[in-house]
Amino acid sequence: MYLKTLTLRGFKSFASATTLRFEPGITCVVGPNGSGKSNVVDALAWVMGEHSAKSLRGGKMEDVIFAGTSSRAPLGRAEVTLTIDNSDGALPIDYTEVTISRLMFRSGQSEYAINGDTCRLLDIQELLSDSGIGREMHVIVGQGQLDTVLHAGPEERRAFIEEAAGVLKHRKRKEKALRKLDAMQANLTRVQDLATELRRQLKPLGRQAEIARKAAVIQADLRDARLRLLADDVLTLREILEREAADEAAVRARRAQVEAELEQAQAREADLEAAETSAQPRLRAAQEAFFGLSSLRDRIQGLAGLAAERHRNALDAASVERRGRDPEDYEREAAEIREQERELAEELAVAQEMLDQAVARRTEAEAALAAEEQRLSAAARAAARRREELAALRGQVGAVRSRAAAAEEEIGRLARRVAEAEERAARAAEEHEAQRSAEPESDPELAAELELALEGVEAAKEAVEAAKAAVEDARRGLEAPRQALAAAKAAVTAARAEDQEAQRAVAALEARREALELGLAQGADGAAALLAGGLDGVLGPLAAMMTVKAGAETAIAAALGGAAEAVAVGSLPAAVAAVEFLRAGEAGQSTLVVASGGAPGDGVRPEVPGEWAADLVTAPGELGAAVARLLGDVVVVADLATARALVEAHPGLRAVTRDGDLIGAHLVRGGSADGTSALQVRAVLDAAVADLEQARATAELTGERLDGAVEAERAAQAAVDAAQARVAEAQAGVNSAQSGVSAAQAALDRVRARQRDSDQKAAAVARRLAQLAAAAEAARAESARLAEGVRAAEEARDREVAGLAELEERLAAAEYAEELEEEPGTETRDELAAACETARQGEMETRLAVRTAEERVRGIAGRADALIRAAERERAERAAAAERRERRRRQAAVAHAVMTGAERALTALEGSIRAAAEERDAAEQARGEIDAELKAVRARVRELTAELDKLVNRAHGSEVARTEQRLRLEQLVARAMEEFGVEEDALLAEYGPSVPVPADPEPVPYVREEQEKRARAAERQMAQLGKVNPLALEEFAALEERHAFLTSQLEDLKKTRRDLLLVVKEVDERVEQVFAAAFEDVAREFETIFTRVFPGGEGRLLLTDPSDMLTTGVEVEARPPGKKVKRLSLLSGGERSLTAVAFLISIFKARPSPFYVMDEVEAALDDTNTQRLLTLFEELRQSSQLIVITHQKRTMEIADALYGVSMRGDGVTQVVSQRLREREPA
Repeated sequence: MYLKTLTLRGFKSFASATTLRFEPGITCVVGPNGSGKSNVVDALAWVMGEHSAKSLRGGKMEDVIFAGTSSRAPLGRAEVTLTIDNSDGALPIDYTEVTISRLMFRSGQSEYAINGDTCRLLDIQELLSDSGIGREMHVIVGQGQLDTVLHAGPEERRAFIEEAAGVLKHRKRKEKALRKLDAMQANLTRVQDLATELRRQLKPLGRQAEIARKAAVIQADLRDARLRLLADDVLTLREILEREAADEAAVRARRAQVEAELEQAQAREADLEAAETSAQPRLRAAQEAFFGLSSLRDRIQGLAGLAAERHRNALDAASVERRGRDPEDYEREAAEIREQERELAEELAVAQEMLDQAVARRTEAEAALAAEEQRLSAAARAAARRREELAALRGQVGAVRSRAAAAEEEIGRLARRVAEAEERAARAAEEHEAQRSAEPESDPELAAELELALEGVEAAKEAVEAAKAAVEDARRGLEAPRQALAAAKAAVTAARAEDQEAQRAVAALEARREALELGLAQGADGAAALLAGGLDGVLGPLAAMMTVKAGAETAIAAALGGAAEAVAVGSLPAAVAAVEFLRAGEAGQSTLVVASGGAPGDGVRPEVPGEWAADLVTAPGELGAAVARLLGDVVVVADLATARALVEAHPGLRAVTRDGDLIGAHLVRGGSADGTSALQVRAVLDAAVADLEQARATAELTGERLDGAVEAERAAQAAVDAAQARVAEAQAGVNSAQSGVSAAQAALDRVRARQRDSDQKAAAVARRLAQLAAAAEAARAESARLAEGVRAAEEARDREVAGLAELEERLAAAEYAEELEEEPGTETRDELAAACETARQGEMETRLAVRTAEERVRGIAGRADALIRAAERERAERAAAAERRERRRRQAAVAHAVMTGAERALTALEGSIRAAAEERDAAEQARGEIDAELKAVRARVRELTAELDKLVNRAHGSEVARTEQRLRLEQLVARAMEEFGVEEDALLAEYGPSVPVPADPEPVPYVREEQEKRARAAERQMAQLGKVNPLALEEFAALEERHAFLTSQLEDLKKTRRDLLLVVKEVDERVEQVFAAAFEDVAREFETIFTRVFPGGEGRLLLTDPSDMLTTGVEVEARPPGKKVKRLSLLSGGERSLTAVAFLISIFKARPSPFYVMDEVEAALDDTNTQRLLTLFEELRQSSQLIVITHQKRTMEIADALYGVSMRGDGVTQVVSQRLREREPA
């Protein structure tokens, strides 16, 4: 067993993956101070289970992870892998090569593995301890280990010897046994306490059991008395039930008589109700005729009055002329607005040209910035690529070295296997020739048939395999269409959901628009009547004809007050006519705004902290002047405080906030909103229309996407169907091919049956020949294969060795180039970024100017067309007014004719009304006679019903009483069953009053008073017994059984304790034997080695207490030549170090370990003592592997391999190796 390789990744200064390959002899690691040599020792200790950060020269365990340098970032984990050659089986594991791995993350989490399998730290320590490598790592002699040995006490020196002798596992066994003893002592004490407690409980529980036995006798007597009383009660209740059954018969007879009389009365009542019902239609018809004629008279009278009113109103309306604004005024104003649109369009074109220039400047700056950033990215990628190439070269160098060594080993192994294969082939060929001479001749025809049958089976099987392959191909071809179909279905589902959502949005917005239009169109009752009446001069709703600046709707509505819901009219006469129309038709009230009366005053406006309300509203023609007059003294301000200050400064003005609060010198209106004005509704309607248009566009897009997704789904389904058809076709081919296999197999079976009949005797010889031929062929094939493997391994080794020098040169060049690499500067990029930001800012300012011009264009757009439409509408309304006047004249003539006809109909209707009144009176008299007789019959029915109810209640009460008696009887029977387990029949038969009561000396008759006394006496006796534990008998028996069980368990625990004490004694004896033998061997070796390192000197090891080999310590006596002192503290530094080394090497030679690690143990020695120590190292090399960290050239001279360690400029350790002598063949 020896250490084979050590791989470090991210461990301390080994930032990159580094592999050290050790030789079975002496391997020296050299390098300058601070280069990381001792980190190799720390890595070995760490991977073998060291858990003390102090022993690893750190403050905490995370310090083993590479912490980074000024030019290299820190790593997040450290990993060390140690490979051990276990060809001699020193480690108790079934592997010739064992790899131990330890991984630590910066978070503190650790992972351990043995041959790639995750394990615990304890598993690694136990695996190594069985091979002589203790948990305290005595095989690793670090820089502080010698000082530890020098300052160690006798007990600590004993620990060194015990660890080398393998005493630790015996001490673990003893500690385990002692822990069991401690736990057992607690259990023993507990069981003893339990047994004592059980013995204490047995005596009182025994007394309770005796009381329970007496109580059982008394309870039996009490049970008999209670059962007899219970039987007496049951018999008494039965007699009461029989008497009550006789009383019920008389009540039933009287009830039958009353029911018959009641039935006759109810029949007469029914006849009278039928007569009343038959008279009801006559009365109702007479009443309906009278009321109908009266109602017709009222309607005709109303019609006559309405016709007269209509005749009068039609004559008045026909004389009214329409007055409105001249259409030519609308056209002139439209021409002025078109000129303003042309000027604003020119301003927009200039702003757009400036925007294009700003966009060009911004695009040019961004392109320059992108080019510079691409240049920097390319430089960064090139640097990263060079670092990757460098890491790849390092990995290639390590891999080539590993492959070359592996190829050398493989060549030797394959050569041995070639010789073995050739020998097996020769033996098989000789035996084959001997067997062939005894082989009987075979039938050539049968052999030919067999060969044909075999070929047929093989061909059929090949056909099956081909068919199966076709099925697999078809199934694989089905996967893609299925996935495409699933994706298409998912796309259809998503598209359908989007389309449905878009349609729902359109429907919701259309409903919102219609509701807003309806609310805006309805308005107040009077306004709706005016708009529907088509009067001349009525222009329309004021809110629909005004344009209010966005966000000011609430303020303007509050300033206008009721006028916000007004109807615009063209002139004052038109307004008066509209009011008369509303009063005449009782259609409610309406506010009217007159669009005439001159322009608003041109008075100078004072400076105000807000906006004039009139400036926020536009309206066509003279209506705009009217609105301006309504809002002329109103200022829109931000809040109430500003409004108050404005009114106090200018009492003649009114102030309104954007929330709708109106402040005046003598009137204030405000608070929370009490509704929505027409202006606000109009603004919301405009926004709803815009949202509806956008939603419709979205719905069209989602509909198109849905159609495309459905089409894709159809195509995917067709592809899936086609693929499934191909699978079915291929499966049919498989079935056909399998049928062919079955047929060919049947033919083969028939030929083989014939061959078995003829070749039965030669079967054994043929099988043997086949085996020998196969063995010979296999051996020859293996020999050829192994020979080819040898040639391939030699070629691989030669190639690896040839390419290693080139790779090392490339690695050195790459590392040098990496050191010369410089980071690219970013100054140019920063300048370009600043220029780009300036260009973007300029573009933003220009774009804002364009947006402002566009808003102004949009604000005036459409106003000219609206004025043209208003002129056309005015002409059309004037024509419609003339037509309405003519229609009113025709309506007046019709109304006069209706009024004349209604007067004639009223005269004829009066006679019919008198006849209907006489018929109504006669029908009411007949109905009164029937009602009188019906009242008398109903009174008799009530009397009989009351008597019947009494009889029913009496019968019910009797039934309730019987039910209670039966219920009580059932309760008694149930009580007998529940409390005593006796049924009713058995109760009366065994305990009834007729059954004698058992007594001494003979039974006596049943007497209830005697049985009651008997029951009370038994109850008193039970009370005298006190509290009775009914489970005492069972508990007493169970407690006795548990006490017996605990007594036996107590004896078992005492026996186990004696056995454990015996184990502890045996372990102590074994420790004494092992330690005594180890101490004797170490002491002998120490005397020999001390005289070699100190010629003429004397040294020995002594026990501090030879009488107690378990705890005795170890003292060291050292007397160098020419000195009389023996204490270590009186020696010089070099002498003390050499004595400590002699003590450790004595342990190593007395109890050898597979390997040892020495970290600069000869640093304090002179040349002579160094030479003596190296002689000892060469002796240790015969039995153990040595890894030595050194600065001494003499130590390097005895090494079989040499590793050079150096620290690069970036703070990372790098390693180079050199084999100084060839390994001796095994």
